[in-house]
Amino acid sequence: MPQQAASQPIGGAARAGLREALTELLAGPASAHRVPGAQLAVHLDGVTHAVETGEAARSGSPFTADTAVPVGSVTKPYTATLAMLLVADGDVELDEPLREHLPELRGLSVPLTLRQVLSHTAGLPSGPDSSEVAALTARRYVEAHCTDRVLVMPPGTGFSYSNAGYVVAGRLIETVTGMTWAEAMRTLVLRPLGTRPAFLGDDASDRPVTVGHSVHPDTGRVRPVRQVLSGAEAAAGALLASATDLVALGLAHLGAAAGPSSSGLLPAAVAEEMRRPVPQADPCGLADGWAPGFALFRQGSTAWFGHDGNALGTACHLRADPATGTVVAFTSNAGNGTRLWHEIADGLGPILGVPVPGAVAWHPGPPVPPPEGCAGTYANGDTVYQVVEGPGGDLAVSVDGDPPTTLVCYADLRCSLVDPESGRLVPAGRFLTDARTGAIDRLLLTGRMGRRTDHPDRHA
Repeated sequence: MPQQAASQPIGGAARAGLREALTELLAGPASAHRVPGAQLAVHLDGVTHAVETGEAARSGSPFTADTAVPVGSVTKPYTATLAMLLVADGDVELDEPLREHLPELRGLSVPLTLRQVLSHTAGLPSGPDSSEVAALTARRYVEAHCTDRVLVMPPGTGFSYSNAGYVVAGRLIETVTGMTWAEAMRTLVLRPLGTRPAFLGDDASDRPVTVGHSVHPDTGRVRPVRQVLSGAEAAAGALLASATDLVALGLAHLGAAAGPSSSGLLPAAVAEEMRRPVPQADPCGLADGWAPGFALFRQGSTAWFGHDGNALGTACHLRADPATGTVVAFTSNAGNGTRLWHEIADGLGPILGVPVPGAVAWHPGPPVPPPEGCAGTYANGDTVYQVVEGPGGDLAVSVDGDPPTTLVCYADLRCSLVDPESGRLVPAGRFLTDARTGAIDRLLLTGRMGRRTDHPDRHA
């Protein structure tokens, strides 16, 4: 169909053509990627267009516009929205020490702020495995796993993606509101957005839901996957939602750019604050920047905001453009759905008339031989990254003893991972140096900061 400028109203025939184009963009590639079911929703020129494909479960139940998908980390911008509503009401200050509300942070000798927690600049590790904290409340989780012992860097000095930080945010919400995180989310965010609440482990929801699936890369065999998330970690990843639900969240943050489609949930100043980049938040390959609650993706002169989420066997993505009021949301019930999302994001540009940033732009220059001193052991909480040097000088990294993956290095210390299935280079992160000695002492890999635990001159 002809390219349609997003800023110009479209008539009924064009809308019908748009829906047809979106259906074609979703259905064929979903089948090719063996994704059992998926949703795609696009808000353009004041109208939300939603299409679905495939099955929600092996029983054959269809994926509908209302099917709720475990959205994983896309829960985080919902939690951030709820926390920022407390800021708007004057119950919490964005830059005050959280110990004023959370005495369980006594194990930290340095103060944390809500801005740092929401932007992943609090210096906290990603967090322990869900099975290890299954019996803990959020209060006990914070007390045991947010201490000086586990900090990967001083708060406010850099970026490290952290589920633990969002457990802190969820605990703050509980303390201030007197409700559980789920109760506060249901009352203060989901219902005002028109979203029917659904959470992992909650059988009270009356809406249709889907489980996640794993797809074997060689045989294409599809198997259902059971979601595993402790109750303490709910604020980091327990929400189930549809693509149209995610669009409603994006519209709430667009404010005037969304026109009458906005829910009016957030004051304009709060919505703008949640899109303002935090200077210390450089996710290096995960996104182009980070704000209090949202990842930022540069597209020309515009900074889209959004978030990516991968629960067990699902992949979900949200993007919103403050310049045009365009919102795009995608959900799928397969772990390999992110590959489908990238293909869809690339295909949306010609249809919508505005390029959609599926992933971060990554132009580090030509590969170079690995710098001296990269090989070694790095740790983020309980996660261990082992960087080893091969006979030819090439580097590879193993995470918690998994088979190593080849690392490709660049002159600015950035690095890419080589996808073992496709052989393509995937943005990975960066090695960082000690400001005093110049020795490599940290590794930012897929957004998580690892501190060096061996001597910088020792080779693995």
